Amino acid sequence: MIDLPHWHRRPGAASGGPIVIFDIDGVLSDARPRQHHLRGGSPDWHNFFSDGIHDQPLTAGVALAKVIAVPIVAVSARPNHVHTDTVEWLEREGVPFDLVITRPDGDQRSSSEFKAAELAALRQAGYEVVLALDDDPANVAMYRDHGVEALYIHSGYYDIDLGWDSESGS
Repeated sequence: MIDLPHWHRRPGAASGGPIVIFDIDGVLSDARPRQHHLRGGSPDWHNFFSDGIHDQPLTAGVALAKVIAVPIVAVSARPNHVHTDTVEWLEREGVPFDLVITRPDGDQRSSSEFKAAELAALRQAGYEVVLALDDDPANVAMYRDHGVEALYIHSGYYDIDLGWDSESGS
């Protein structure tokens, strides 16, 4: 069983087999109130991610997570330093999960590059990704390019020109 430092496994979690990947921001949590941190020429990623503990749940995404019949892996480009807040938020909102994967601190890859590497690591660890849900069109395309059925969840975050490259965010 592979366990990487930025993988946070729930006790008793599945250690392989079929899984569904859920993105967090824009799929399970409503990050709209945090978007102001990203406006302008210099996005404030630190406060954007740190404020995620205060997000309201997105009802449809959380409801879907609760009825999925296979283990859920939350894969987020949130930095690893907010993993405790992320796990706390998921637990508080009743989102079932077996594994939470966050981006290692200092990782500057685009969201889709990071998530492609994690997809490969999950497969190497014996997981079979049967579906992925994401609100970033680049991530949905990446999953599909890697042979994973992927559902695009419209969050609206990528419809607004925030003056930054969406590939660097979550």
